[in-house]
Amino acid sequence: QLQLVESGGGLVQPGGSLRLSCASSGSTADYYAIGWFRQAPGKEREGVSCISGTGSRANYVESVKGRFTISRDEAKNTVYLQMNSLKPEDTAVYYCAGSISVMHVNDCPTGPLNEYDYWGQGTQVTVSS
Repeated sequence: QLQLVESGGGLVQPGGSLRLSCASSGSTADYYAIGWFRQAPGKEREGVSCISGTGSRANYVESVKGRFTISRDEAKNTVYLQMNSLKPEDTAVYYCAGSISVMHVNDCPTGPLNEYDYWGQGTQVTVSS
């Protein structure tokens, strides 16, 4: 079983930055992909970014390209989502999710949700002046 815990959310002004962390534990798999998703009030959960099991591939949805950067620190079993130039429309609960599928060792999907089997509890990001 893969346990995931997000942290780093908070309140930030438009144009500001935040770094989210997704700490993992309990995995027996050699590699697992991590995806970041978000859910705004009244909206469906959507993919934001992902990083492959080996860390060789990162993917982003169009709305965050050039602003968000995903990375992973294997020594700390942690995946980060650096979010710059934040906009009010980035306000949401952000979730990280894990996949141990062999299909995601060298690539990863930003969706759909059922590509991922393990989920964290989420962290709130609010972008407001």
